Amino acid sequence: MNKKVFMIIAIILIIAIAGIGGYSLIKNNDKKEVSEIEPGEEISQEQMRQTIVALYYQNKQTKQLMPEGRIIDAKELLTDPYATLVKLLIEPPKSDKLKSAIPEGTRVLKAELKGDMVYLDLSKEFIDKHQGGQEEENTSIYAIVNTLTELNEVNSVKILINGKENQAFKDEKINFKNAFIRIEKASNKAKN
Repeated sequence: MNKKVFMIIAIILIIAIAGIGGYSLIKNNDKKEVSEIEPGEEISQEQMRQTIVALYYQNKQTKQLMPEGRIIDAKELLTDPYATLVKLLIEPPKSDKLKSAIPEGTRVLKAELKGDMVYLDLSKEFIDKHQGGQEEENTSIYAIVNTLTELNEVNSVKILINGKENQAFKDEKINFKNAFIRIEKASNKAKN
């Protein structure tokens, strides 16, 4: 009978210790101060309107086209998204490892979507101030084409110079008779 009494006392002690431990945990939690959760910085209306666009620039070392993400106000794209993107592309890139493939002084005269093709009218500086060479010319064209075809509704780009079709670079190796479709490497030949 001693063993039974001893077992009962041991069980009662274990229950008592567990009860005291649980009670003290509950009591300690009640004493802790409740800290307020502070929200992070709220998103402003301006931040809500921001979007990221991909602009294609030429890598200074490899000469290949590379996208550079740019955060812009989405409102800038509402009225004339195609002209806006090309104007941004004419500006210098943010990275000093990249350079614009568009000749300095080039202006966007008009950009209009017809079907899935953007008709892009550029000023004559696009061909007059171009350094030449078929690879460099392809890079200039596909910087524009790849940038504009990032938009879902655009599949090709028809380039006009001062409102005229069928223009060409000075060396006449690449002309703008046909529309250009997206290709990933600027060294590929233009679709003519």
